[in-house]
Amino acid sequence: QVQLVESGGGLVQAGGSLRLSCAASGLTFSHYAMGWFRQAPGKEREFVAAVSWGGGSTKYADSVKGRFTISRDNAKNTVYLQMNSLKPEDTAVYYCAADKWGLAETDSDSYDYWGQGTQVTVSS
Repeated sequence: QVQLVESGGGLVQAGGSLRLSCAASGLTFSHYAMGWFRQAPGKEREFVAAVSWGGGSTKYADSVKGRFTISRDNAKNTVYLQMNSLKPEDTAVYYCAADKWGLAETDSDSYDYWGQGTQVTVSS
């Protein structure tokens, strides 16, 4: 049974930082690309960042480039999202997802497994 469990969300002031973690189990983590998506109230889920199976390729949404960094530790079966210079518009539920084809895809339809999400709230 595949499980993706996000943690690290919370309330932070604008300009602050948070690091999200997503611990995976029940799959061969090093074979999967991992992505982060987010969904704000009243909006559709959107791509944030993705990393390929080996970590050699990453992609970012334009809205987070230069502020967010995705990374992974295959020994710990964990993917991270370091979020700096946070803005109120970053407020959303953040989800991690796993893609068995191993590439850093931006389309949510490419992903096979999803976590339950962690809330990030940025106050102005």
